[in-house]
Amino acid sequence: MTAHEPARAGDQEPAHGLGPWEGAWPSDARYDPELLAHGDRRNVVDRYRYWRHDAIVADLDERRHPFHVAIENWQHDLNIGSVVRTANAFLAREVHIVGNRRWNRRGAMVTDRYQHIRHHPTVEDLAAWATGEGLPVIGIDNLPGSVPLETYALPRACVLVFGQESVGLSDAVREVATATLAIGQYGSTRSINAGAAAAIAMHAWVRQHGDIAEGHVG
Repeated sequence: MTAHEPARAGDQEPAHGLGPWEGAWPSDARYDPELLAHGDRRNVVDRYRYWRHDAIVADLDERRHPFHVAIENWQHDLNIGSVVRTANAFLAREVHIVGNRRWNRRGAMVTDRYQHIRHHPTVEDLAAWATGEGLPVIGIDNLPGSVPLETYALPRACVLVFGQESVGLSDAVREVATATLAIGQYGSTRSINAGAAAAIAMHAWVRQHGDIAEGHVG
């Protein structure tokens, strides 16, 4: 191990994260002295180990993709945390919560600290914001007349909207959506989990517009 390399987890270390930095500390201002001294057990990729929280967010902000994700939250949908975590993984610009402001953050696995989240009281508020930003609203739901997601050319800049787990997209979203897309299904269930649907749709955007090589850098 050279002087500038961080310590790696050994037999006595927890299964996740890294212990205190070994050797001379880096002079880069992005590094957090507390983390260098005590170790970094956060749920972050290796490139961000020992970085300050604000430094990580700043770096993410320089690379965020131009798609947004919105989810309706009229009945405190438990899938929202999962959607936020996936949006962080695919580097969405923002996550928009439509309806109730409060949501269960447990499923986010602390990724909400690194993901910009915006609240809209109503669908009309979301639509007005999207119009002002020049962003088309794309609904994701298996509804009569929906277009297959697999063959649709997603706009590079857009808002992907997902409905409540139990009822799907609201009529208000359907009215303002440029298109409503359906995910192909082949089994007996009527629908798939909203968190899973969001992950599939975001990955469809990545396959069309993302830098695949960058996504596989460790």
